[in-house]
Amino acid sequence: MVTILALAAAVLYGTADFLGGVASRRASVFAVLALTVPAGAAVVIVVALLGEAPGLGSLLGHGLASPASAGGWAAAGWAALSGICGAAGLIAFYAGFAAAPISTVAPVAALVSTVLPVGIAVAGGERLTSHMVIGGLICLAAIVLVSAPPAGRDDPGARAAGRLRGLGYGVAAGAGFGLFFLCLKNAGQSGVLWPVAISRTAGTLVAVGIAVATRTRPWRRDGDGAGVIALVSGAVDAAANVCYVLATRAGLFGLAVVITSLYPGMTVLLARWVLGERMRWLQRAGLLLAAIGVVLLTT
Repeated sequence: MVTILALAAAVLYGTADFLGGVASRRASVFAVLALTVPAGAAVVIVVALLGEAPGLGSLLGHGLASPASAGGWAAAGWAALSGICGAAGLIAFYAGFAAAPISTVAPVAALVSTVLPVGIAVAGGERLTSHMVIGGLICLAAIVLVSAPPAGRDDPGARAAGRLRGLGYGVAAGAGFGLFFLCLKNAGQSGVLWPVAISRTAGTLVAVGIAVATRTRPWRRDGDGAGVIALVSGAVDAAANVCYVLATRAGLFGLAVVITSLYPGMTVLLARWVLGERMRWLQRAGLLLAAIGVVLLTT
């Protein structure tokens, strides 16, 4: 079950990040965040409230939507901190998408966001089987290969500069995401929907606060569709949050993080299919390695 939930989270995270990246190329990063984060918060809060309605709560499962499942003050604090870290990571992530190749920023962020929480989990005493260790290392290698820049005829100097920018943005975003994973995992020990709702609400305060401070207009009326794309991205990202928390409760934290961190594969594939970004053979090999790594992780 942990594998299915983590893979679902990876697909949803990859899709949400791609949509957010596309929106950030049509509007400012702060404008995109001012829509994506609140949209995700609204979706989770509505679902959590519906879970309390007679006849609907059983559909969400015991303990998923009850207010009591948010835990105590400590759990709420972890949830709020995860939202702040996640918002900071998204700022760096979308800024990188606007200034560097998507196929460079996303995999680097995933690599950092994987190594950080898994390293802490192992240091904290979590033990993985030999197959899991090998599979995890293969997945890390896959992330690196997928980060290979797309083939093209751009000026070599411009490509190098773009990769360098992408590396910087990716590391910053990965650190924010890694801390997000850790904090949300701690918050989700006592529940799912309400901890995620608290996390998204805290992220909303950060995103909207920055937008107000920078006098950013959240909406644009030039018909480019950035607002709609940003809203959809937020809703998909919220669904990914729920799947991730469920995955951390269904099995080993390190396993859930490693599989979830394969989301760049989905982002790169969408960049290829939708935007026409060309992939090198290294990226294709990375996707194949990712599949092999997941098989080893689950055996």
